[in-house]
Amino acid sequence: MAKNAEIIAIGSELLTPDRVDTNSLIVTDHLNGLGVEVIQKLVIGDDRELLTEAIRTALSRVNIVVLIGGLGPTEDDVTRDAAAAALGRPLLLSAEQESILIKRFRSINRPMAQNNLRQAYLIEGAEALPNPNGTAPGQFLFTDHGAIALLPGPPRELRPMVEQQLVPRLLPVLPRQVIRVRTFRITGIGESDLDTLIAPVYSKYTNPTTTVLSSPGDLHVHLRARCETAEEAEALLREVGNPIAELLGDRVYSEKPDDTLDTVVARLLRQHHASVAVAESCTGGLLSGRLTDAAGSSDYFVAGYITYTETQKKQILGVPADILKNFSAVSEQVAAAMAEGAKRVGGATYGLATTGYAGPAGGTEFDPVGTVYIGIAGPGGTRVIRLRYGGDRYRTRTMGTQAALDLLRKTLQTAN
Repeated sequence: MAKNAEIIAIGSELLTPDRVDTNSLIVTDHLNGLGVEVIQKLVIGDDRELLTEAIRTALSRVNIVVLIGGLGPTEDDVTRDAAAAALGRPLLLSAEQESILIKRFRSINRPMAQNNLRQAYLIEGAEALPNPNGTAPGQFLFTDHGAIALLPGPPRELRPMVEQQLVPRLLPVLPRQVIRVRTFRITGIGESDLDTLIAPVYSKYTNPTTTVLSSPGDLHVHLRARCETAEEAEALLREVGNPIAELLGDRVYSEKPDDTLDTVVARLLRQHHASVAVAESCTGGLLSGRLTDAAGSSDYFVAGYITYTETQKKQILGVPADILKNFSAVSEQVAAAMAEGAKRVGGATYGLATTGYAGPAGGTEFDPVGTVYIGIAGPGGTRVIRLRYGGDRYRTRTMGTQAALDLLRKTLQTAN
């Protein structure tokens, strides 16, 4: 039977805007490696009653409960007390842990305050988890439904305890299970259109589960399979993922979870021994910034020209005056001329250009605010696409930059 877990991070400081709970990510990563799904994470302040109730509820619905933090020596460190209350067991002073504490303080030539003795109390029946990096031992206890672990909050103490103490104790008692994930990174389609397209495939399955994550111009689809063996999980991911990949086609720019569109474009430019020069108007340098964000971008990036005015378009890129006069700076013709000018002036393999109305003012009846033209000039000729985005100035510029990178990606993928 598959096992699930819940993580409770304890500390009032985690409820302020100044601290973020990153410890749960460490624990989740290791639990997933054991085939255990984390179905809920909670952050609770230093409130003994609230924490006791949260632990009691967690113990009733999952097999593994992991508590993080609140094991210090002060009165607001309430995790031990709350866990003991939730389990209906007393806290007992461990002579062994008391001795370890005394020796530790003696080794660093510091007197041990009386309140440090709180850290030597263990829940009845619990096993102490050694903590060579701090004074608070962890605790591990089997319950009627599974197990509960109490872990220290400082990451330098938590990580080794998870790896060296928690995982080895869970591994022998867990059923054989693995989790495998297949990720699609997608651009060029909206979230609702994406879901309409692929839902007929994934909605037939409860395993793997499907999650869609969205940011401007960039979507992630995660298929998550949990099976007894890696082979079964991989087969299930192919069964569901392959039809999805076929439906999405070239909208999928990568199946590597850590890839971004920027890194994919950089990789393709290197593979083709190609270079790019950029001419920007409405995106104002955002496109050049993304192309040069990674170290080593001088391998493929030649130059970026921010030609915001018609004068600069003419003087730097050589856009003919009659094209600007007859078609306006935001037009298919000007986008093509900008791309060709960037390629020529920069001496690059490709020229990439953006021009549009980012807003809030400007626009015409045919090209309202949110319209962006993207031009690309290369060995195969010149091409321009016209896109229109709703929303504000930030969205138009961000989406236009993403679309320009995607146009370069697709051009490189089809190049000889």
